[in-house]
Amino acid sequence: MKTKLIYVTAPSRKEAEKIAETVVTERLAACANILDSVTSVFHWEGKLCRENEAVLILKTTEEKTTALTTRIKELHSYECPCIVVLPIEGGNPAFLEWLEREV
Repeated sequence: MKTKLIYVTAPSRKEAEKIAETVVTERLAACANILDSVTSVFHWEGKLCRENEAVLILKTTEEKTTALTTRIKELHSYECPCIVVLPIEGGNPAFLEWLEREV
């Protein structure tokens, strides 16, 4: 089975935790990591923006990616949330097997 990392930014640690707890409880992701207080610089609606955000990294399977993306969008407060899917090309086989069992 193919496994994926899902990279998401959120406006706060609290919102990232809410998303993480929901999608892990619903078995759409095996686990989540939250990196608090990152600075994002981007253009939005013609303006250069600089915002403090939290980064959420989720681990899931390819089969759960669409449902997980949909659920994150439902839970997220942003109009257009950053949700990026990255392939996991390798790693600790025992961890990857655990990941697959958890979703």
